[in-house]
Amino acid sequence: MGKLDDIIAKYKEENAKLGLGINDDLLEQVTRGLGPSIYDNDANRVSGSDPDELATVKNNYLIKKLGLADGPELDTAIAEVMDKLGSSNPNKYRALVYALLCEKFGKQSIYDC
Repeated sequence: MGKLDDIIAKYKEENAKLGLGINDDLLEQVTRGLGPSIYDNDANRVSGSDPDELATVKNNYLIKKLGLADGPELDTAIAEVMDKLGSSNPNKYRALVYALLCEKFGKQSIYDC
């Protein structure tokens, strides 16, 4: 297995461990879509307590990538995902966060899933 496959396997394991129920194909496509950032230990995680980081998720992913209109429901969805991943969990992997948000808003077709 290559490095990408190892990371995808790690994310799938975390998905199963946390009982998130993310579709494996979607998780793999989201991970691939993140490009080289998945190899950076800082960039591959989302800090649930950093307002700038949460704004990045909102603006760069939900609005730009998924094409959603800005509104309070986006902030609510991000907060729900952070809660689902657990406040004490240091491994809020960006791929898991994005996949959960993608499923929440029914935008899987962006990834052909």
